[in-house]
Amino acid sequence: MTWNRLSWTPLLVCAVTLLGCPSPTPGTPDASTPDASIPDASTGQPDASTGSEWDGGYVPLEETGNPWTDTGALSSCTFTTADYGGPCNDFSVFDLSACDKDSLANAGKDGQYMLTTRSVDEPPYFYTAGLVLRSDGGTQYLNAEPITQEERDGNARFYASRRTFPDGGWFGTMLATCEAPQAPAFTGCSAFCRNGKLLVMETFKAERLKWRAGESESSGLELVSESHVDTGYPSDIYVTKGHAYVVSTVHQDKEGGLTVFDVSNKAAPVKVKTIQLPGDNYWNGVWAKGDALYVASTTKGVNVFDISNPADPKLIRNLPSGGSAVNVHTVFVEGNRLYATATAGVLIFDVTSPLEPVELNRYAPYPGQAHDMFAVGHQLYVNYGIRGYMVVDASNPDDLRTLGKFTYPGQYSHHNAVGTFAGRTIAFEGGEGSGEHLRVLDITDPANIVKIGSFQLRPEISIHNMLLVGKKLYVAWYQEGVRVLDVSNPTRPTQVAHYNTWREVDEDPGVYFGGAIGIRVPGDGFIYVADTWRGLLILREK
Repeated sequence: MTWNRLSWTPLLVCAVTLLGCPSPTPGTPDASTPDASIPDASTGQPDASTGSEWDGGYVPLEETGNPWTDTGALSSCTFTTADYGGPCNDFSVFDLSACDKDSLANAGKDGQYMLTTRSVDEPPYFYTAGLVLRSDGGTQYLNAEPITQEERDGNARFYASRRTFPDGGWFGTMLATCEAPQAPAFTGCSAFCRNGKLLVMETFKAERLKWRAGESESSGLELVSESHVDTGYPSDIYVTKGHAYVVSTVHQDKEGGLTVFDVSNKAAPVKVKTIQLPGDNYWNGVWAKGDALYVASTTKGVNVFDISNPADPKLIRNLPSGGSAVNVHTVFVEGNRLYATATAGVLIFDVTSPLEPVELNRYAPYPGQAHDMFAVGHQLYVNYGIRGYMVVDASNPDDLRTLGKFTYPGQYSHHNAVGTFAGRTIAFEGGEGSGEHLRVLDITDPANIVKIGSFQLRPEISIHNMLLVGKKLYVAWYQEGVRVLDVSNPTRPTQVAHYNTWREVDEDPGVYFGGAIGIRVPGDGFIYVADTWRGLLILREK
C-alpha cells in the first residue's frame, strides 16, 4: 500500500495484550512446517520447472502505458477559473450551467463509489479516488477523509473534505455532481486545494463499487476463518512458527501496530498479542528469518523483534543502527540478506545472525523512495515507483550494479515476483494506481527486457501484492479480492480461482486502497490474506 505515495502523485503534488496461547489442535498442520512439495516463492526460490505448457517462445508486446482510452472530458461541468493558484475555498469554483441536473434525481446517494478522474490539463492524466455516501446520517468520506461540508442545488450535490496538517496548513478536496445519464452512476467535477489555493481541476465519472459483473463471492477458494484486527489499517502479513503476524498502518483515529495470531487451528485463530509503540504507528511491511521478525516503520526504519517465543515478540533494536532512523516501507529476506526500501533507496543487511543485522550498503540510483523488491540469490529486482522496474547485481554489496530497467508512461512499479520457465527468467511485475495491472516480462537478458504478457481486471481497481508458487501466481488485488492465476504459460496468465474479500457492507472509508492487500502462501495448504477492513483471512483451495 502506498498511502505515503500521496506526496508525489499528480493529484496531491499539484495538490498489546497477552491473552495466552492455546494448545495446538491435534492433527492440524502447523504453518511453520510447509509442505516441501510446494515451491515457496515468498522465500525467494524460483520455480525451476520447465514443464510442457510453454516452450519459451513468444511475440514481443509493445508497452504503451496504462490502458485508458481518452475520450475527452468526463462531464459537462467546468470551472469558473482557468488559473491555478486562484481562490479555492468554496463550491463557487464549479460551473454547472451546462449540466443536466434533472438527471441527477436518480443518481446514487448511498454506497461506495469509485471515481475515475481526468485532469483538465493537456495532456491529461487519470487518477482514481473514492467516495462513500450515506443517506442515514452516517459518516461519509471523500478521498478517504470524512466529508465536512455538503450542499445542494436542486438535484446537484456538493461535497468537501479537508485534511489539516501539524503546521496548521490544510489540503482540501471538493466535488460537484453534474449529471447521471446512466444512474445510479453519475459524473461531475472535482477540485483540490491547499491552503485555499487551487491546485488541480478534474472531471470525473463515478460508479458504485460492486463485485465484477456475473461473479459470485468465490470460485475455487473457500473461507476457513476470519479474524478482526483492531489496529489501524492492516497492510501486510507473514506466517512462521505457527503464528501469523499482521502489521497495520495508522488510519483515521486508529494507530497502527502488530497483531499476532496463533494459527495452529486454522478454523479458529487466536489473537495472542497486540503491540503498539508511541510515535511509531505506520508499519507497512513484515518478514521473518529464524527468531527475528523484521517490521517496516516510517519513523524507526526496521524494527527488529525477537520471536524465539512466537506469541510474545520483543523489540530489541531498530535499523539502521546509530540513531539514523529512515522511512522504511517494505522488507524482504532472501538467504542471509535483508532488503528494506527506504527514503535512502534499498538498504541491504547481512542477517547471517538474524537478530544482529549488519548494514552492507544502499542501492540508491535515484533520489526518492523505492517501493518494494524481490531477490533470488544475489540478483535483486527493485520496484522503484515512478522510476520503473530495476534488475540489480548485488553479488558484491560494495559494487551494486544496475543491469537493466523497464519503464513506461505513467508508471508506478509496485511489486514483483520472479521465476524460471522453460529456461527463461520471467518477472511478474505489478503497478499500483489508475489503470495499473500485471505485466509479464522476460528478464533473461536484463539489458533487453521484453514484455511478453499481461493480465488486467477493472482498470479503476489497482493490483497490490503477489506471490509466485510453482506455476500459480497468487495476487492480493484490493477490491478484486484474491485472484489465483495459472502462469504455466506466462504469455497467457489465466485466472483459475478467486475470492471476493471486499464487501460493500463494510463501509471501508479508504475505498481506493481497500480490500485484499497482503498475501502469504507458506506451503501448509492455506492462503493467508491481510484485508484492510476484515483483518486476517485464511483461505483454502478447493
